[in-house]
Amino acid sequence: MQKALALLEAVAQLGSGATARDIAAHAGIPPATAYRLLNLLTADGYLVRIADLSGFALGRRTRQLAGADVAPDPVDHHAVLEELREQVRFGIHLASFAGSRVRLIDRDPDHELSGENTIAAHLHASAIGKVLLASRPELVPPSLRRVTSSTITDLGALRGELDAVRHTGSAREVDEVRVGRSAVAVPVHDAQNAVTGCLAAIGKTGRLAVDDPELTDLLRSCATRVGGRVPA
Repeated sequence: MQKALALLEAVAQLGSGATARDIAAHAGIPPATAYRLLNLLTADGYLVRIADLSGFALGRRTRQLAGADVAPDPVDHHAVLEELREQVRFGIHLASFAGSRVRLIDRDPDHELSGENTIAAHLHASAIGKVLLASRPELVPPSLRRVTSSTITDLGALRGELDAVRHTGSAREVDEVRVGRSAVAVPVHDAQNAVTGCLAAIGKTGRLAVDDPELTDLLRSCATRVGGRVPA
C-alpha cells in the first residue's frame, strides 16, 4: 500500500507523461516492483497511460479521492486491450517506438512472448519491427541477419515488403523470428499521424492467419482507440 501511494505521489509531482523508470526512481522503488504496481494502478483506474504511450497520468479515481474536478480521462489503453484480448485467441501486445527502439509496454498476460530481445535487435525479422522500419526507413540496416530460414535477408525484398506495409497499414511475420510463430501488426499513430508504436497479434503458425482481414480490422480498430488514426 505504501509503495502504491508513493508511486501515485511521484506521478503527481513529476506531472503527466512521467515514464515508469522516472516514477520508480523518484519513489525509490525497484523498477520491477514499480512496473507491476503501475500496471495494477492503471487497471484499477488510479493511473492512465497518456495518448502517445510514453508515460502515465493520474486517473479519475485518484482525482476523485483528491476532491478535484473530474476531467475526461485519457484513453485507458489497458482496458481497450483487454476488450480485444477477450475477442481473439492470440497474444495481443502493445509496443512503443522511442527513437529507434522497440519497447513492449503492455504484454498479454495469458500469452508469454519469447524472443523479445530478438525482436528489438533484428527489426527486419518481426511484424513489430517492420512497422517501425516502414515509418523510419533510415533505420534499415545495410545487411540483414538470418534469424531463421524464413527471415528476409535480401534488402530489395525487405524494401518491397516495407512498401506494402505503408500501403496496406499492416505488417506480417511468418516463422521469421521463431519457427512456428506468426504475427500481424498495425501502427499506432498520434494526433499528428506520426507512428508512435504498434499493436500486434502473435500466435502459432497455421492458427494465426496473417491474411485474415477480420483480425487485421480488429487490430486497426483497437489501435485507433489506443493512440490515434490508423490507415483504413
